[in-house]
Amino acid sequence: MTLTRADLAARDAADPLAGFRERFVVPDGVIYLDGNSLGALPKATAARVADVVEHEWGQDLIRSWTKNGWIELPRRIGDKIGRLIGAAPGQVVVADSTSINVFKLLAAALRLRPQRRVILSDNANFPTDLYMAQGLIALLDRGHELRRVAPDDVAAVIGPDVAVVMLTHVDYRSGRFHDMAAVTEAAHRAGALMLWDLAHSAGALPLALDACRADLAVGCGYKYLNGGPGAPAFLYVAARHQAQARQPLCGWLGHAAPFAFDLDYRPAAGIDSWLCGTPVVLGMAALEVGVDLLLEADMAAIRAKSMALTEGFLEAVEAWCPGVFELASPRDPAQRGSQVCLRHPDGYAIVQALIERGVIPDFRAPDILRFGMAPLYLRHAEMWDAAQILAEVMRSEAWREERFQRRAAVT
Repeated sequence: MTLTRADLAARDAADPLAGFRERFVVPDGVIYLDGNSLGALPKATAARVADVVEHEWGQDLIRSWTKNGWIELPRRIGDKIGRLIGAAPGQVVVADSTSINVFKLLAAALRLRPQRRVILSDNANFPTDLYMAQGLIALLDRGHELRRVAPDDVAAVIGPDVAVVMLTHVDYRSGRFHDMAAVTEAAHRAGALMLWDLAHSAGALPLALDACRADLAVGCGYKYLNGGPGAPAFLYVAARHQAQARQPLCGWLGHAAPFAFDLDYRPAAGIDSWLCGTPVVLGMAALEVGVDLLLEADMAAIRAKSMALTEGFLEAVEAWCPGVFELASPRDPAQRGSQVCLRHPDGYAIVQALIERGVIPDFRAPDILRFGMAPLYLRHAEMWDAAQILAEVMRSEAWREERFQRRAAVT
């Protein structure tokens, strides 16, 4: 192994993002490697949510919809997220959950391509996206098909029957990511629309939706955006589609005049038509804190640190656990997101043993140990420490203990 812990500590001393760690709650004795599933708590979030509860709700009451800008939250935060994902203002809105937004966007895509019957995805896509496609197809009952192929085959099989290509940019189980520009271009050459799920991308690596000519996108707020458990999601509709695209969930806040209380639906202009029900104000307030933090950082620096963190961890694991794990992520750090995934038949129990020792990754069935690196609050030296603890767990075979074998409801 070429790196030493001193080398990694030196990287921490020179890290341009080092100051962000102090702005997060990082429990003592914990190395948190699950920010790709639930981001850490920004220290400013508690005070912000408390202010919304005690002052805006408690004192200003319903006046806060205008006085404190509650009604503006979906657009305001959406435009901020747009800056993180390469989208000009007026194309991103915060609303609902990722699953519901997938449903809305898929339905709109099929209406935009009425003569085509195929939703194309890959067999590594996140299941909820596939489930929503299946549910929409069953609801429409018009002969649509969800077609799944190997990730590397997607671009080559986009045919004239494909209405929309739906892919998760960064594979949640391996960290491998698609070439967004190339796949989007292939979809457009075939006359199809392109829908990207950015759940494991937004806030972790540079994105350029407008430059790539993406059509549609979704993402969640609780991973790298650090918006808290169950944080609202976001969706993107390219400006060139907004006059024609129509979503199926015609809620009152997507109406052109919500407070006219018309009995017939008229969609709002632009991205506002993609709203549905009342905004989740407390969740949006928390999300905005996390998004604002990310906007202070340089995304290129985040990506550079992300690759260094994953490389440092992987080099240490392979040095101290030779032949123990199979690498499930791409070998080249430039081809993976901000995570390292390892395969082992007893992966679940190993993860539980690590958690007991203060290293928190997560497990993805059937056999993947997933280590997510969130650059704003992780240190390089922690990669060394986490790998050492993993090596100790494997040497001692501590994971074989019966209590680590019992499956919890959440893995």
